[in-house]
Amino acid sequence: MSSPDNTSPVNPIPPVVVALFLVVIGIEAAFSLGARGLIGGPGAVGWRSAAIQSYGFNSDIMKWMLQNGVYPGEHMIRFVSFIFVHGTFTHALFGGAMLLALGKFVGDVFSGWATLLLFLASSVAGAAIFGLVAGGQPWLIGVFPGVYGLIGGFTYLMWLKLGQMGAQQYRAFTLIGFLMGIQLFFGLVFGGNGDWLADVGGFAFGFVLSFFLAPGGWSKIRAKIRHR
Repeated sequence: MSSPDNTSPVNPIPPVVVALFLVVIGIEAAFSLGARGLIGGPGAVGWRSAAIQSYGFNSDIMKWMLQNGVYPGEHMIRFVSFIFVHGTFTHALFGGAMLLALGKFVGDVFSGWATLLLFLASSVAGAAIFGLVAGGQPWLIGVFPGVYGLIGGFTYLMWLKLGQMGAQQYRAFTLIGFLMGIQLFFGLVFGGNGDWLADVGGFAFGFVLSFFLAPGGWSKIRAKIRHR
């Protein structure tokens, strides 16, 4: 048994979540410092724009691949690489903060590999939905589709908890409803693009995927199938 004196009063953030956060903030730090001429020389001013062009996700590129049946690696990587490119420092910082918060909650229950898979798979699913629906929209960049996938995992855990308590399980969707309401408000007031489609897609995929990734989730599903 471990000594009570050695027990931390706060659960640490899962290492996989910390690693993702450091990658996001590290890349953003390079862009921000380069834009101010502090690193990289004169060419560093255009690092962000070049990264968006090379690693951002675009619906036109996806539709070109589908129409021609050609899937080059330089474009397929965009389904994941767009996560780590942001438009501004504030964009990256806000996304990173949400990644830490939701990643800790989900990572405290899910295993490390399940948390990473939930984040990445939700990002890919969100990008795919964006590519199929949001024709002619600007570049999709940023960590948010993956974060919304983690919100899907959070919602699943709350949905289970409310069910165990005998409470109304629809209350588990309060957070996503609140966030979507904020996005709708800002979209109507300031204008917006179709990136909310990627967020909704990431959330929906993350929620469904959590049935399989949660501890014992696949075993429960298999048992129900056998019972039927």
